[in-house]
Amino acid sequence: MHGRAEPNHQVSEAILPPTPKGKQYELKALGLRELAGVRRDDEPLDPYELARCARLMVVDFERIHGLPRATRRHLLGAGSDDWSGGACSRPLPNGWRLVILNPKHGPQRNNATLMEEVCHILLGHRANRLAVVAKDEQGKVIARDYNNADEEAAFAVGAAALVPFNVLRRLVLAGKTAAVIARRFNVSRQLVEYRIKVSRLWPEYKARHPRAAGQRSRRESNLKSASSR
Repeated sequence: MHGRAEPNHQVSEAILPPTPKGKQYELKALGLRELAGVRRDDEPLDPYELARCARLMVVDFERIHGLPRATRRHLLGAGSDDWSGGACSRPLPNGWRLVILNPKHGPQRNNATLMEEVCHILLGHRANRLAVVAKDEQGKVIARDYNNADEEAAFAVGAAALVPFNVLRRLVLAGKTAAVIARRFNVSRQLVEYRIKVSRLWPEYKARHPRAAGQRSRRESNLKSASSR
């Protein structure tokens, strides 16, 4: 499966995004949905089921022993927004790898995080150490285990597997909001908005939901202003 996460049948261009990179990611995502046994494009994908195919074992954060009390308090308190999850690059004796997800994040956000880790494995990305997504005191990302291309591919393919383009387009054209689509696929509104934008569906979405689109633009402007201070 490594590097070959694509459907076993011919896929029509009509159900793929318009960009070359989008098509590439979508094909891999459709292959992952096929591997997970998902039959319809409007059927939610359960990343925990697909994790078994990748031989990933999700471990509850509370089962981790040996963490200093101050570290645990920081990870679950002030620093809880600075990390999403991580996978151990070295497998267990049975070949499985451990994954830890942030318990302070909601299930929708954890679905995206786990899907990204699944994609790293099934796309054949190589890791060399514990891959923990976090930030230091200066706001710099640390312990990023994969190169930028692999990080982009894992997130993009994972997001496409969770929210396929063909059904996303149908729902956008039907006037569904990002929040409604997110609930349908058990993901966050932010992930749906990301999928709408990278799939070049934002003009259609904005025309149907000018207020929601405007709110997103204001949020993005506020984030840019805060990061430049």
